[in-house]
Amino acid sequence: MKELIRSNDPVLLSYLMSVLEEERIDAILLDEHTSILEGSIGAIQRRIMVLEEDLERAKDILDDIGEGETPA
Repeated sequence: MKELIRSNDPVLLSYLMSVLEEERIDAILLDEHTSILEGSIGAIQRRIMVLEEDLERAKDILDDIGEGETPA
């Protein structure tokens, strides 16, 4: 699995997981419980992981919702 995004924004993570599910892209959310245990101070970001073969499609979705990498 490859990391798609890491964030402390629960709304963004929830929305993205929903969109990925609609697009039939298998994704898992890591570090959710660890983030909660540390007191939600933002020190540990949660990560969305996708299969390597789905990574490019998932990155396209990130771009479509305005959360993709901005060119330097």
